[in-house]
This record gives sequence, structure tokens and C-alpha cells, in this order.
Amino acid sequence: MPTTTEAAVSVRTRPPFRADHVGSLLRPVELREARASHAAGKLAIAELRAVEDRCIARAIATQEALGLRAATDGEYRRAYWHYDFLAGLDGVELYEPEQKVQFHGATLKHLLRVNGRIRWNNPVFLDDFRFTQSHVTTAVPKQTIPSPSVLHFRGGRRAIDAKTYPDMAEFFSDLGTTYRDAVAAFAGAGCRYLQLDEVNIAYLCDPEQIEGLKARGEHVEGLLDIYADLINTAIGGRPTDMTISIHLCRGNFRSTWIASGGYEPVAEVLFNRIDADAYFMEYDSDRAGGFEPLRFVPRGRKVVVLGLVTSKTGELETKDELKRRIDAAAKYLPLEQLALSPQCGFASTEEGNLLTEEQQWAKLRLCVEVAREVWGAV
Repeated sequence: MPTTTEAAVSVRTRPPFRADHVGSLLRPVELREARASHAAGKLAIAELRAVEDRCIARAIATQEALGLRAATDGEYRRAYWHYDFLAGLDGVELYEPEQKVQFHGATLKHLLRVNGRIRWNNPVFLDDFRFTQSHVTTAVPKQTIPSPSVLHFRGGRRAIDAKTYPDMAEFFSDLGTTYRDAVAAFAGAGCRYLQLDEVNIAYLCDPEQIEGLKARGEHVEGLLDIYADLINTAIGGRPTDMTISIHLCRGNFRSTWIASGGYEPVAEVLFNRIDADAYFMEYDSDRAGGFEPLRFVPRGRKVVVLGLVTSKTGELETKDELKRRIDAAAKYLPLEQLALSPQCGFASTEEGNLLTEEQQWAKLRLCVEVAREVWGAV
């Protein structure tokens, strides 16, 4: 197997790129203050929108200046990486439960429930994508949305109205159709780089998460296949020039986490049953296991973006360390099919992880520099 300095690889002409990133960015002080003022009734929505526009335009310019070939809006208009999108679908409600979601070191205050038929009737995030699209100059505009499994995994059967959906097969059918309509809407708006943030397949690698599902009465047998079918329904009608990436994560809230476990239990289905083009794989800690599951990736077709740079802390990885780990991954998947990124976004919620903006940008700059040295291009 050639080392990273010996292998000849091609320059990528479509996403994901050799140096890429998951999507969310730390909110600037100006934006945090504006959102707080709006929540307190002191700032009109139009004024908040103007601040968001200004901050997003700056973030896009910074991403391009660093040399990134894909740019996002940093998810600056969202409070959560997932709830803002899902709560915009017909039949879905955001609420505050008595029992909160516990991370290792933090608590998430809101959950979702389904109280009607799920439909795509509102253009959720479409205007946000169009704004990003209109402000990129050198980068491909990337849009992120939560994977459809997110609406099921955390609440399960008890969070889905039994009168609306007495049969769970009907729920999954409507959810898949709703997502297919959403993907088609983004494609129609010109989006050619869409990412599904799929934390729950990674959670299925953790025996504790499996036991938690069983304890509340969920049927876990076949759940991975259900999620795979959901994703395939969602993305099945996409244009041939549209890249679909899937991001896998074990929790990322205020630098904390939920799950542990390597990808081995899900690898075959993940890489061979799901018809995605690329996978952003969390690999910044031992909790994600080794690179051995990459042997299941089909040769010559799909790309794995190695999340070797952590977004949870500000300490900067060394280039030698990253190159050694890329070499280790290349024992199981050719270098041509690999890329580099942080393991997750820097702000899955508006509170953000526990590092500074300067440290965030330094980590993205590091990805670009290492990509140039390993693959010869970003």
C-alpha cells in the first residue's frame, strides 16, 4: 500500500472535496446577541435577519479564503442542527418534555413529537440555501438537513400519535415520501451538495443505546434496515449530478457526547445498502473504533471523509498525527477514496462547542493544508 506521500490521486471535480467540513460553525458574538435580543422581544425579525445575512456572508467568505471548496451558512439561522428543519414539516411539533435528553456532561431541553400526517408543504431551509448559493464565489454551496431517522429514534412509538399512525409502516412511508419531496425541492433550487446528518445509525453501534430502545418497548430488530430504506426513499429521485453525503456522529452538544462503539455492526448496510455518494465518519476518538469497517466500502465509487480533527476542543492536531492516521485508514480503503474533515460541526446547537472561533478556523485551515500535502490538492 503506498504511503500518503507516494500515492497518485486525482483532483476531485465534485463534492466531497479532499478538505471538507460537516457544516455548523460557532455563532459570532454579534449573532448571539441579536438572537437573544429577538427572543426577548427587543429586536424585530427583519433586523435579526439582517444580522444573520451579514454574519453568513462573512462566514462564507472566510471558508473560501481558507481554501475550502464547499461552503455552508454555518447553520447560523438555526437553534438546533435537527429540530428547526423537522419542526417545519407538517405534523411535527417541538416541545419541552419533563424528562430531558442526557449527554455525558450536558442536557438537551427539547424533543419532537408527531401529532399529524407528515408532509412537505413548507419550503423549510430553501430560502436559506438560496442565500448561501447567491453568496459563494469559488465554493460549492452545501446544504445540511437531519436524516429522516432523527424523527423516529429519540422518541419512537410513544412520540408518534397512535390515532394518526396506528401502523408504524404508514409513518415510515409518509416520512420517506416527505423527505423525497424535500430532496426534490432542494434539487429544484439548484442544490447539488446535500448532506443528511445521520447520528442514529452510529448510535446503533452502542449496546447501551440498543438496550435503551428495548427498555422503552421499541422493536430494534430490523431497525437499521428501516433507516436504510428511509434514506434510499429520500434520495432515490435525486439528479445524477447531485452529491448526497451522510454524516455519522455519536453526539455533539457543548463538546459532549452520547454514544460509543465502532462501525462494525452497521458497516455492511451503511456502505452497501444505502445509496449515498459519501460518508463523513467520526474518527476523532477511541469511541468510534478503528478503520477496519472501511473494508466494506465499494471500491472505486464512494468516498469516506475521515473526521480526524476534533471539533470538541481547541487543541490543534499535528500534521504528522493526521497523516499517520490517514495512512492507517488507507490500509482498508484506497487513498483515492478518502478525504479529511473535522469529525462534526462546531456548533450542533447555537450554544456551540467549547473552543474559540480562532481555534475553529485554525482547524479548518489545518484540514486544507494537510489535504494539499497528502492528496496534492483540496
